[in-house]
Amino acid sequence: MKITKYLHSCLVFELNGFKLLFDPGKFSFAEGEVSPQMFADVQGIVITHIHPDHLDIENLKKIIALSNATVYTNTEVGNAITKAGITFNLIEEGVYPIGPFKLQAFPVQHEPLLDNPIPQMTGFIINDKVLHPVDSMEAKLTAYQGIELLLMVTMAPFTNELRIAAFADIVKPKQILPVHDGYAKAFFIEQRYQNYKKHFSRSGIKFNEIYQVGDSITI
Repeated sequence: MKITKYLHSCLVFELNGFKLLFDPGKFSFAEGEVSPQMFADVQGIVITHIHPDHLDIENLKKIIALSNATVYTNTEVGNAITKAGITFNLIEEGVYPIGPFKLQAFPVQHEPLLDNPIPQMTGFIINDKVLHPVDSMEAKLTAYQGIELLLMVTMAPFTNELRIAAFADIVKPKQILPVHDGYAKAFFIEQRYQNYKKHFSRSGIKFNEIYQVGDSITI
C-alpha cells in the first residue's frame, strides 16, 4: 500500500492500481503546488469532515469532473456538498469495502476550537494497518495501540507538540506519517520534524519525513 502526500492532510492511498484520495482541502491548493489535475486518475474520494482545510468544494467538483470518482463522506459533509450538486455515498460507522481497501469507519471528536462549532468527523482504520484519527486525539483511539502506521497531526491551532507526542507515545505505532502542517513554512516544518524524529526514535517509532509534494511511503 502506497501513501502519497499532497500537502496538509491530502493523501492518496494506492493499492492494486486503485487510488483513494483523502481530504483535498483548501490548504493543498492555496499556492498552486497542487492542482485538481493531479487527481484525474483517482477512483474514490473520502472527506472526513467539513472544515475547509479538508474540504474544498470547488476543487472537489473539478476532481470529480476529471476522474468520475465516487465521494464517500458523512452526513454533515454530504449535506453541504449536495447543495453544490455533488452526489456521495454515506460512510459513517462500520466496515466499508472500497476497491481493494477495507475502511473501518467510526465517529471521532474533533479537538476543541476557539469560537467554532465542533464538526461531525469520521476516523478510519485502513486495511487493518493505518490509523487515521483525523483531527482527534481522544482516549478511545489508544485502543489501536501498536498499529503499523499512525497519521499524526503535527501542528494545529487546537493543540501543541507536547500533547501530540503524548498521544502518539500511547498509541505507539510502528511508524508515523506526519500530516496537518500545510500552513507552515518549509524551514519550520523541517525543524519540527527533526524534533519529532528525535523524540520518537527513543521508543523505536519510525517518523517518516515527507517534505515535497508527491513524496510517498509504502507499507
